[in-house]
Amino acid sequence: MRVLLVEDDPMIGEAIHSALKDASYAADWVKNGQTALTTLGCQHYDLVLLDLGLPGKDGLQVLDAIRADANPVPLVIITARDGLNDRLRGLDGGADDYVGKPFEMAELLARMRAVLRRKGGSATPVLSNGVVSLDPSTRQATAGEAEPVQLSNREFALLQALLVRPGAILSRRDLEDRIYGWGEEVESNAVEFLIHALRRKLGSDIIKNVRGVGWMVSKGG
Repeated sequence: MRVLLVEDDPMIGEAIHSALKDASYAADWVKNGQTALTTLGCQHYDLVLLDLGLPGKDGLQVLDAIRADANPVPLVIITARDGLNDRLRGLDGGADDYVGKPFEMAELLARMRAVLRRKGGSATPVLSNGVVSLDPSTRQATAGEAEPVQLSNREFALLQALLVRPGAILSRRDLEDRIYGWGEEVESNAVEFLIHALRRKLGSDIIKNVRGVGWMVSKGG
């Protein structure tokens, strides 16, 4: 999944950006509100992490602009502004969650997963199409009655992208967008390599190739 981090503090931003990549997110980092809005206008994101104390355009102004544009992207505010009025203003303004600094990264990741579940209409933390199941908290996948297997970060990111939309065909570009952030080198056969690795771990029929179009997992088993 692709995440946009909007944070102007270099130390905090670097720490969160690194932790997001370690957690298998394709993460892009911008440092002011106007750049965030420009970026959201030309790139799809699955979730936004938004600081409030930004230079130029304040985080709440950014939030207002995102929702005024009818963009439903899941959004979590991360800020040192922890007063009641700020929390109410953020949540009533369209944020899906509000996390005060300082925070533990493990809690932020759990809150992100919870927001993504709610937005996706799922009450369970495990993604499944009835054939293969994926637990985002452990990055383990299970095919049928077999034992769970541990996935690498990018194996997890690719399978998650497919399981979020079972039955939908995702192109190479779609999958690369959900696996790689800005500045990360994408090898020409990276998607095929990851799919081959997943099939080896979970079974050859788990991911289906639609020749000339892309890849998919079946919708129900």
